[in-house]
Formats: sequence, structure tokens, C-alpha cells
Amino acid sequence: MDAVLKPAEAHKLATIELNLFNLAHTVHGVTLEGATIDPGTPIFDPNGEVLFYRIALKRGAAGAGYADIAAHTLFGEPLLATAPDAPWDPTALLAQARLALKRTHPAATYDNIRFVAFSYPKIAVEFLANGKEVALLELSSWRQVPPASRDRKPLEPGNFDRYSLIDESPAEQKREAHARFEDRLSRLARVQIPVEASTISKATLLPSIGVVSLYDTEELHYNKLSASHHPCYELRPQETSVWCVAASVQMVLDFYRYNYTQTRIAQQLGLGTPSNPNGLPYSRDNDVAVALHAMSNNSLTATMLTTPPFSSYVAEIQANRPMVSFIPGHSRSVAGYTRSIFVILGNTGYQGLLVYDPWAPNVGRITKWENFNAQTYRRMFTAHVTTI
Repeated sequence: MDAVLKPAEAHKLATIELNLFNLAHTVHGVTLEGATIDPGTPIFDPNGEVLFYRIALKRGAAGAGYADIAAHTLFGEPLLATAPDAPWDPTALLAQARLALKRTHPAATYDNIRFVAFSYPKIAVEFLANGKEVALLELSSWRQVPPASRDRKPLEPGNFDRYSLIDESPAEQKREAHARFEDRLSRLARVQIPVEASTISKATLLPSIGVVSLYDTEELHYNKLSASHHPCYELRPQETSVWCVAASVQMVLDFYRYNYTQTRIAQQLGLGTPSNPNGLPYSRDNDVAVALHAMSNNSLTATMLTTPPFSSYVAEIQANRPMVSFIPGHSRSVAGYTRSIFVILGNTGYQGLLVYDPWAPNVGRITKWENFNAQTYRRMFTAHVTTI
């Protein structure tokens, strides 16, 4: 199969994957029952290829969040993420982008407009004239995304930098992901679903699929009693286009009842001021652990893990501890996990993380769930109460 899926292929995959996901709603803590699946909005890679489709979910006239479905096989699996409580209205976003362009580029003319994952999964609106970029404006802040930095390693963009996930991913990694994607498709081919299906319903799949054989899911609680103050975590949007690290640290400190403004945390991390902010360089990743320790008056012991496996996230959540998680060019916080295996699909189970994402600026979003096997996790910062 080709590396890039056609829209009809992606929509068919979305229908199967989201119905499978919904069938396990008691496992994943999310129910998509009754939601309709729209054709999807193509989200382009900076190199011009379609990277994924963002599919709005609706119940009648009301929104039911969205799901991201891979258009490119480099992700290794079709279902990238679900965000049942996050809005996605591409028409309204494009209207806002046009107004922003008039303010920032009053003389600009264009003949095409599209969504671009300038630093996956962060999105901007790109305006083009005769195939050439006129402007690339980040969602929400509507700031111009700067040109790609030439003075960096592949897959190491800054916190407000553009990079091509397709072009910068290693060739061997893409070949392996393509093989995993094809294997997933061969397993999904066993699932019978009406071609015209566009509504998520357990009745759609029950005739052709068995039951969830194994499952496990957990989120942060006020304490280990599942009925107590659930959930017990707050989203803190980043206050500038580059303060994702400060916002992620703020969420973890808030959980342990250390209340700081994001500006104060940015000061601790050396991230500038609101009027002149900067991101955290890769060479200073461990500053996050230092900040968690210092800003808790040495009451938290923080540790940095490199390329953490899913089991590390599971262990921290089971200990009721949130984490800061780095992916290329971005930082978020993780507050839950889920995993399940369908009998009919062998042992290719779903592994997802509950991600509190501080992007977009002053908005943020909660992704419930992000497919662990379709993302690159650079670092994980754990924090636990220091014991003597």
C-alpha cells in the first residue's frame, strides 16, 4: 500500500477504529456512542503531504470532540488520538485566521488556505499564493510561525519551531512503522462493518467482534479510593507560544499544592518574560527536574527518564503521580493511562495516555486518549514526595 492514505481509505479506517474504541468505552472512560463521523479535515505536513485527518464528532448539532486518524503510515497505527471534550470547528478557525491575516499582513493575497501540523501535533493555518507560502499562523495566538531552523538536529525543533515529521523521521523507522500499519490493517480487515456507516454504535460491531479480553485503565485521584475527588488534575494552558514546559511544570506543582504563576515558573527555568519569552533548549532538559525539586522546597524528588516505555507511565499513574512528558518540540503532562486487547485482533492492544496538553496558547486541551504507539516520547519527568 502507499505511504499516504486517500480520504476514503482514512474515513473507512476511522469508522472501524472509532467503533472498536467505543466498544471498549467502559475500559477507556469515554463513550462515543451515537456520535457521527464527519469526512475529516486534512492536516498537512510542512512538506505538503497530508499527515493526518482531524475528524469532528457530533451528536446532533452539538460537538462531541474529535479524533485524529493517520493519513501517513509513519505513525504505525491509524488511530492517533481522541479528544471527546475538545472543540474542533475548522470553518470558524479559518474565519479567525483570515481576520488575523488582515491584521498582520494587510496587503497579503492568497489563493489557497489549509491546516498544517507545523510541529506535530501543533497546528497552524497556512496561506498560499501560486503554491508558495504567504503566512503560517499558529492557532489561537495567530502568531507567524518562524521558518525552520537550519542549526539543529533532525526531530529536535524548538518549542516554537516548524519541522517536517515526514522528512525528518529516519527511513528505517518509517519502514518499520509502515509494516506495523499494514499489519494493523490486515487485522482490521477481519472486522465487518457497513460501508455506509457513519455513526458510532456498539451494534455496528457486535455481530463480528467478541469481547475485550484484557483491560486496565486509571487516572489520577485525590487518593487511592476511586470514588474520591475524581478527577484530581487541572489543565493549565501555556501563556505564550514557547512556555509549554512552564505550563507542564505548573500542572505537576499544582497537583502537589505548590501554587506558582506561570511567569514565576518560567523565571525559575530561565524562559524569559511574557513580553520576551523563550523555550527550553534540549541541552537543559534536566532543568525541569531541578525546578520541581527547588520549587517544592526540596520536598519533591524529581527524576528524568529518556525514551520512557509505556510501563513507566503506568507505574507512575498507579502510584498516583502525574508526570511531565516531552515529545519533539513540545511538553505536556500525563495524568492517566488505558490499555486493552480485543480477542479478534490478537495481541495488538490499544495503549493510550491521558494527556493534559497546554497548547494552544491560552486554550490548551485534554486528549483522552493519545495512542502511545503512534507518538515519540523523548523524556519523562517523575516527581514523588521525598522520604527520609
